[in-house]
Amino acid sequence: MINTYLDSAVLIFIYMNLIFLLALWKRDNSIVDIGWGPGFALVAWWMHIYYPHLYSWLPATLVSIWGLRLAIYIGRRNARKGGEDWRYAKWREEWGKWVIPRAYLQVFLLQGFFMWIIALPMMQRPAGVGLEWYQWAGVALWLAGFLWETIADWQLARFKLRPENEGRLMMYGLWRLSRHPNYFGEIVLWWGLWLLMLPYGLWYISLFSPLSITWLLVRVSGVPMLERRYEGNLVYEAYQKRTPALAPKMGKWKPGAKKT
Repeated sequence: MINTYLDSAVLIFIYMNLIFLLALWKRDNSIVDIGWGPGFALVAWWMHIYYPHLYSWLPATLVSIWGLRLAIYIGRRNARKGGEDWRYAKWREEWGKWVIPRAYLQVFLLQGFFMWIIALPMMQRPAGVGLEWYQWAGVALWLAGFLWETIADWQLARFKLRPENEGRLMMYGLWRLSRHPNYFGEIVLWWGLWLLMLPYGLWYISLFSPLSITWLLVRVSGVPMLERRYEGNLVYEAYQKRTPALAPKMGKWKPGAKKT
């Protein structure tokens, strides 16, 4: 089992260094966000190729679908905006002459570390001849989270494409039910993947995967970072009071409700 952890760590280290070199060439550290999803797919297929099993293709396929969809979405979003994402541009300005070493350590290697933690369920070696009912429940949970995240991203992208929405806040569709439905879907799908891989290897180690992605999105780089961006915005503050941050408040769902 230890070999799978070490193999994956080396693979991720090499992958993140290649992404870092590409970012240096493009002078755009936000490229790391595009490479985030495909990095997990790389680990998953590595496991499938070198530690194959009857069902090892399943987590690899699920992660690849998620990773490819996310990379395409972020790539298109960044292309529409043009230039480096505002978060990385702000850090570039703050770090000044130390931007290269700090970006390497605090962006690329740090994300590589969290990639390794979150990818832990995929490093388990599948065993047995079939899937238990709770593993199929994990697949269903992954699908629900993936669809929730995908629909939320699609609704947001469509909203931002309309010129009349310039400067306005997205508060419709799934965004009417929670302020960050895309993050909610992301958390749900990783818990589903953990459940799928539950009977393989050391489940209590792979548990760090869904716990980490939940902590990151709820406490660190997800909700808090975006919420701080709208501090002092009275419209957003009103939106905060009536709308939960992550878990949807289904009582707010009103089919056919008009935009106000």
